[in-house]
Amino acid sequence: MSRTRPARQPLERRHRMLAAGVALAFVALVAGCSSTDDGGEKSGGRTATTDVPTRYVALGDSFTAAPFVPNAVEALGCYRSTGNYPSLVARGLRDAAGNGPATELVDVSCSAADTTHMTKPQTTVLQQRVPPQFEALTPETDLVTIGIGGNDFNVFATLTGRCPQLADRDPKGAPCRESLQRGGRDVLTEAVGRTQKRVRTVIEEVRERSPEARILLVNYPQLTPKKGCDNLMLARGDNAYAREVAERLDQALRRAAEATDAELVDLWSASEGHDICSDDPWVNGPETDFSRALQFHPFAEGQQAAADLVLEKLRS
Repeated sequence: MSRTRPARQPLERRHRMLAAGVALAFVALVAGCSSTDDGGEKSGGRTATTDVPTRYVALGDSFTAAPFVPNAVEALGCYRSTGNYPSLVARGLRDAAGNGPATELVDVSCSAADTTHMTKPQTTVLQQRVPPQFEALTPETDLVTIGIGGNDFNVFATLTGRCPQLADRDPKGAPCRESLQRGGRDVLTEAVGRTQKRVRTVIEEVRERSPEARILLVNYPQLTPKKGCDNLMLARGDNAYAREVAERLDQALRRAAEATDAELVDLWSASEGHDICSDDPWVNGPETDFSRALQFHPFAEGQQAAADLVLEKLRS
């Protein structure tokens, strides 16, 4: 397949292509018991230690890539930021190393990625083909962070795209929930159950490729308060439905981490009170700000919070 770059377009137009084309993340995860290890116990195939990693690979979707968080890098349409949490973690690790070996960061996170793009190429919104993210893994890799799952089976895209479109049909009802019932079963909640298996497989395959790596699964931040939020643009009853789907996704990620002995970085709990309707949001609302964040995606504040949690986990 030709790697020739398409004709260049004005930067803002390409940005707007991303805003329209990326599956916009929307999830209000609920708290639960995180899967953590006591200091010194085995986790992810190695003993927990304060040693500074030498090779850090970051895998994930747009909540890891952080599109439009300064400084934005087009990255063939993956739109990774130099201010995303992997970059901040790497800087923190380099500071901790002092005169020791510096941490090498290999960040292959990509907007709109799902678990299938760990082993298969991804075509981005700029129609560029990027390699499978697992190609970054090596036996020498000693730290891996994973942030994935929300785009599988179009869960995020349905909640942020289809559901708001249905709101006008029945503003006080739950038209999205009703449209997603099939034979007494719910399409999205069943999809999340399958996502759990996929994320579990991702973690297991990371361990096969990088057996000495410490593996951290980073969950999604809370976008909305428990009482709902007008910024979601959903019918009144679908606010509760969206939260139900989000709860199941959160549970799925936690169970995947627990089943594989990966360490969970609990960004959801830390982000309570920093939803899109709060006075101090960590995630953008429905309007893309090309100087700060894609709609329904993390601000720099949210990426800093995620980085702090990862570094705290590594110190434990």
